[in-house]
Amino acid sequence: MAFSFFKKKKKTDNKSSADLSSRYRHLQVREIVRETKDAITIIFEKQESPMVYKSGQFLTLILNIDGKEVRRAYSLCSAPQVDEYMAVTVKRVEGGLVSNWLNERCRPGDTIKVMEAMGSFTTEYNAGNKRHLILFAGGSGITPMMSIIKSLLTKEPDSISSLIYCNRNIDSIIFRETLDELQTRYEGRLRVIHVLDDAPMNWQGHSGLLNHDMLIKIFERLPDWGIDHSTYLMCGPEGMMKNVQNILVEQEIPENKIFKESFVAGTIDKELRTPETEGDDAIQSREVKIIYDGEEHVFTVEPDSTILETALDMGIDLPYSCQSGLCTACRGKCLSGKVKLDEEEGLSESEREDGYVLTCVGHPLTDDVVIEIG
Repeated sequence: MAFSFFKKKKKTDNKSSADLSSRYRHLQVREIVRETKDAITIIFEKQESPMVYKSGQFLTLILNIDGKEVRRAYSLCSAPQVDEYMAVTVKRVEGGLVSNWLNERCRPGDTIKVMEAMGSFTTEYNAGNKRHLILFAGGSGITPMMSIIKSLLTKEPDSISSLIYCNRNIDSIIFRETLDELQTRYEGRLRVIHVLDDAPMNWQGHSGLLNHDMLIKIFERLPDWGIDHSTYLMCGPEGMMKNVQNILVEQEIPENKIFKESFVAGTIDKELRTPETEGDDAIQSREVKIIYDGEEHVFTVEPDSTILETALDMGIDLPYSCQSGLCTACRGKCLSGKVKLDEEEGLSESEREDGYVLTCVGHPLTDDVVIEIG
């Protein structure tokens, strides 16, 4: 990576070192629950000062594996004001460095460094609400849905939820017993529809891929509360979510009623980036200013680097997790200038209109870029 000039200005406020470190916690593992052969739930001990989080958000786990710091985002399956302990669920990914390490080596008593809870795949709960949440999950995409379902059932007595949950086979269903128990406890308010790629002989539910025809049949079985009282959430493999998105468009569901959470496997390959090379907005060496935790950082970003990569190389501890432009942990507001993003999927249309950018996939296109992170 090319050398970048760096200037650090004095603090502009009176934040203490405790304030600056509040974005990070060291959580002790209380218990490991084996959900399936390939998935575990990591339950953390309580802290004196509990971490504030919302249902649907994620934690970024920071681990040292073979002498290298690695970060991965995992959605919280616990729900605030419902569960006594915070918890995340980790499904083993083939070739996945962190997911395999956690599944094989994480033990009760271990301490894991984490970033504060982040993510916008959330909703506000009100006891006076009366709505229907229709949730589509695939595999480990159930994790944030579990948090959301528990909060909805507990905090909104007049609301209901329908979960369409896709898995490879019956043994890979994460939270199977918990979902069964919730359906019984909240009879009539939670309906779970399982879809299995490889179903057993006596399976009474849906089997095969979640395609158009199957979705039509499923929609016919869902309670119809009308568009004004229905919201659609999805989290899982891109193919599954695309099929769901297509059927929702066909059903003329408004975009503002559809919310999606994407999981990613790793960083964007630099060879796949397509930097602009001509015109006034060409990607070239440009200076940017980052405002973070009361400090201003000014440095030059080279064409083959992102804003985040340059900052990390300079020892600036900016927040980040997936480095793929989807988790939004590195989100900041562009106060001036113009930034090109390699990937915009993580930002909503309203966030883009408000000037938010993602430093992990961002390149300055003008010389007056100022980004505030906080």
